[in-house]
Amino acid sequence: MEKSKKLFSKSLIYGCLFLLSAFAPAWAFASEDAPSQEGKKFDPKSMILHHIMDDYGWHIADYTGDDGLEHHVTIPLPIILYTEGSLDMFLSNAFHHGEHTVTKGDREYKLDHGHIVEVNGKSVLDFSITKNVASMIVSVILMGLLLFTAASGYKKRPGQAPKGLQSLLEPIIVYLRDDVIKPNIGEKKYEKYMVFLVCMFFFIWINNLVGLVPTGANTSGNIAFTGTMAVFTLLITNFSGNKHYWGHIFWTPGVPLPLRIIMIPIEFLGIFTKPFALMVRLFANMTAGHIVLLSLWSFVFLFESFFVALPVGFLAFVMLILKIFVALLQAYVFTMLTALFIGMAVEEHH
Repeated sequence: MEKSKKLFSKSLIYGCLFLLSAFAPAWAFASEDAPSQEGKKFDPKSMILHHIMDDYGWHIADYTGDDGLEHHVTIPLPIILYTEGSLDMFLSNAFHHGEHTVTKGDREYKLDHGHIVEVNGKSVLDFSITKNVASMIVSVILMGLLLFTAASGYKKRPGQAPKGLQSLLEPIIVYLRDDVIKPNIGEKKYEKYMVFLVCMFFFIWINNLVGLVPTGANTSGNIAFTGTMAVFTLLITNFSGNKHYWGHIFWTPGVPLPLRIIMIPIEFLGIFTKPFALMVRLFANMTAGHIVLLSLWSFVFLFESFFVALPVGFLAFVMLILKIFVALLQAYVFTMLTALFIGMAVEEHH
C-alpha cells in the first residue's frame, strides 16, 4: 500500500509537469509576440511562422526597457560556415537579429530570410547549430539520463522490484517489447532491433514534449528531422531484408506473369512510400498542432475581448491536453510501423 501511494504521488507530479508543459505555446506566445507597444499591429501569420520555423538563436522572451525600446532575450548558438576553403565560426548574436552583417577576413555574411548568405555571392556551406539541432542535443541528453539512470538502478538492485524512475520506464519498455516489437518482428529476431526501436520511441516522444515546453523548439515539426528518422527506417528495413522479402518485391509469388511485370515498379516504389508516409505523418501532425494552438491564441489578441478569451482559452486548453496525448501517440505509431516494416523484411517464407 505504501509503495502504491508513493507511485501515485510521483505519477501525479509527472502528470502536473506534463500539464504545465501543455501551456507552453500560450506562455511563449504571450512573452514573445503579444503586442507590447501601443498602436503596434498584431500579425498572427508572422507570429505562427516564427514559432514553427527553425532559427539561429534560441529566443526566450522580449521585454520593453526603461528607454521604451523592445529588447530580445536570446541564447546565441554557434554559427559554422565553410566558404571556398575557409571555415568561419562565431555566435549568432553577431548578426544582432539580422540588423548587422558579420565580416571574417574578405568574407561578409548576412541573414537573408532566415538563411545565411555571403554578401559577395559566394557559395556557403552552413553547418550551424540551430535551435532545432540544440533541442535535439538536449533531447539526447535527457533520454540518456533517463535510460542510464534506470539501467544503473537494475545493476545496483538486481532481481528487486523497480523503484523510482524504473517504475515509470519499465512498464513502457516492457509494453514496447511485448506488444509492439516482438509481435511485429518475431520471437527469434526482435532482440536485434530492440535497442534501436526503444531509443527511437523515447527520442521522438521527448522531442515532441520538448516542443510543448515554454520557448521550446518545434523539432519534430521539422521535415528534416522526420525525414532523417524515416531514412533510418528505410536503411535498416532494407539492409535487413532476406531473399523472400526481395523476391516478393521483384518477382511477386502467386501472381500471373503479366501482372508480375506490372507489380515490379509498384512494389519497388513501395520501398520508399512507406518511410515517406512516416515522415509526412509525424511532420504534419506536430506542425498542425502548433498552428491550431497558436491560431486559437491569436483570436485573443486580435479581438482583445474577455468574451473571446474565455471560450478560446477553454478550446486551447482542450487542444493542449490533446497535444500531450498526440506527442505520445505519434512516437508510438512511428515505432510500431517501423517494427512492422522490419518484421516484413525479416519474415521467413512459409
